[in-house]
Amino acid sequence: MTQNEKVLAAFEARVRQLILRFQELKKENSELYAMIEKQEQDIKNVEAKMAQTQRDYDSLKMAKMMEITDGDLEESKKRLSRLIREVNKCISMLQGDKA
Repeated sequence: MTQNEKVLAAFEARVRQLILRFQELKKENSELYAMIEKQEQDIKNVEAKMAQTQRDYDSLKMAKMMEITDGDLEESKKRLSRLIREVNKCISMLQGDKA
């Protein structure tokens, strides 16, 4: 084998190695892109769930506030009724003193 043939064979071996390495890297690259795409989809799903959870929380908070307000309203009505009864008693007593 001549020197040129040896150089050519070495060059050919290197080219084959580069081609194999290129194919390995290409496959790895495809796998990484697939992983990225899956993770991006997972992120979108988590963001959607988070947004739904936030809406649910806001609705629950609003319902709780309304519940408290209704309870306060009911308690206020009872307190006001008691005060009116007391005022009526006082008026009755004052009218009884005048008679």
